[in-house]
Amino acid sequence: MSFVVTYRIESPRGPRKPVLVEVPHSGLGLDPVSSAWSVAPLRSIVRDADLYVDQLYRDAPDLGATLIVANLSRYVCDLNRAETDIDRLSVAGAEGDGAPHGFIWRRTSDGDAALSSPLPPTELSRRRDDFYRPYHAAVSTLLEELRQEFGYAILLSAHSMPSRGKPGTADAGRARADVVPGTRGKTTCSESVLKVTEILATQFGWSLRHDQPYRGGHTTGHYGRPLHGWHAMQIELSRGLYMHESSLDLTPGAVYARSFCAELVTALARIDRP
Repeated sequence: MSFVVTYRIESPRGPRKPVLVEVPHSGLGLDPVSSAWSVAPLRSIVRDADLYVDQLYRDAPDLGATLIVANLSRYVCDLNRAETDIDRLSVAGAEGDGAPHGFIWRRTSDGDAALSSPLPPTELSRRRDDFYRPYHAAVSTLLEELRQEFGYAILLSAHSMPSRGKPGTADAGRARADVVPGTRGKTTCSESVLKVTEILATQFGWSLRHDQPYRGGHTTGHYGRPLHGWHAMQIELSRGLYMHESSLDLTPGAVYARSFCAELVTALARIDRP
């Protein structure tokens, strides 16, 4: 049993809308047991988080959306990966292909070691049962409540990304778009949901590119079931829009980025049955 608060939920402060905003990667916390296995540098724990994204979407409850924010670092477990995405170098006895950034990260995005040694299966089970599954159970429950009330639900999975591809990525060194909607080939939500994002990015003077370099992780793929009434879209915002990527300080652009996030939530809430 864990006494660590894995996530927080902020209910709408006003009439509820059929929108759920989830922020799975802004947390920085490691519970004591996870910390004992971690050798990730503090700078990596901070830099590999989606810093400030929870603050960019802080207006969501005032606009009628429900907000769920993970408190724990992705170095405990990555909530945007499938729980079966395990590799043999991260967990003893696993049969995965050695990918370093699955459910358990064994390397930082800078290539440093994140684990002192492969986790035993019992530690994998602890993280899955105490942190991962309760979070996704909450997401599922919230989405189903919205679907039951409105006939559909829209899940906005909120993330951030480096403004340029990091070494080792397919787009290393290249500038990325300001906004990247990830919908796995436009299959996880309706066209009306996508159109809202495209129009808003244009209004803000920002560039947009679908699915490149991120096409949506486990959350988008798992919950994006338009025929079931669940529409899911991952939104990656370039960190250069609102923060200094070296010092990690916020810039004046953060006010504009927060306004974009509020407008996006508002526009999604106004869609009439996507």
